[in-house]
Formats: sequence, structure tokens, C-alpha cells
Amino acid sequence: MKNSGTDDNISDLIKADLNKGFRLLVETYSQKLYWHIRRLVILHEDADDALQNTFINVWKSIGNFRSESSLYTWLYTIATNEALTLINKRKRNASVSIDDLSGYFESSQEGSTWFDGDEAQLKLQNAILKLPEKQRIVFNLKYYGDITYEEMSKVLKTSEGALKASYHHAVKKIEKMLIND
Repeated sequence: MKNSGTDDNISDLIKADLNKGFRLLVETYSQKLYWHIRRLVILHEDADDALQNTFINVWKSIGNFRSESSLYTWLYTIATNEALTLINKRKRNASVSIDDLSGYFESSQEGSTWFDGDEAQLKLQNAILKLPEKQRIVFNLKYYGDITYEEMSKVLKTSEGALKASYHHAVKKIEKMLIND
């Protein structure tokens, strides 16, 4: 998550012209945040909803951004919180759990468009879907987001040690699933 040059330029533009700065922020980070959210919530429609809510929250609170962390880390935190809120809402309202979705993706056309890649990539994505929620989130942040444990600790509000343990357990479970598959 090394975007400090981009972060500084956008932060300066936001201070100078809020509307232009916010548009640039959305253009610069929409795709990265979408895929981060998508890996957490799984479904495209849910990712769109969470991304929209992320940018609504960013717009409402942009004046409170204090540059204590990078702009990207701040956005990631908001996006992660929106994704987790949506996951928890879906859990309360849905009859199908996210853990049951791996079968859906194996047999659906949407699954093949999301898992754009070869058979190995498909197997990896299905193994990730079978992880417990916390491990899935930590694995996705570390593996796909390439975010440090320190940044992840700020986003998820948990210790770096717990995150390292979750990632280690996730990797071991994925390895076991891929070997047994």
C-alpha cells in the first residue's frame, strides 16, 4: 500500500478544491477498493453497495482526515469496515452463508468471470472461500492487498501478532485444501 506520492497530491488537491480532489480520489482508488471489497463480500452487487457506502462515508468525513496514516490506509479502513458491516448484515438476513458460496462459484457463470484465471486460480479462490471469516479477510488483505501487518492492525483494530497468526493458519489451511483437492 505504497501510495504516499499519490496520497499527498490528492490530499493537497482536496484542500484546494474539495470537488475536484474528491473526483480524483474516486478515480484513483475506486478499482483498488472495489477488488478489496469484492474479495471480502464475494458478490459483485454487495461490492458495489459497499464501495458506494465507502465513498459516501469518505465524502462525509474527508474534513476529519488528519494524515496520521496514509490516505490509502484511511480509505482501506473505511472500505473494510463497510465490507464487514455488509457481511454481518447479510449473515443476519440470509439463509445462505458465505462459506456455502464456494459451490455456487464452482458451478456458476458469475464464478468464472470473477475467478478470471486458470484452474489453479479457481482452486485457490475456492479454498479462500472455505476459510473462517477472519482468516479470509486477513489472507486477502495480505496476499492481494500487500498491506503490512502494521497497517492491517490499524484497519482491523487488532494486534499484529494476532494477524500474523491468522495469516499463518490461513496459509496452512489453504495449502492443505489445495494438496487434498
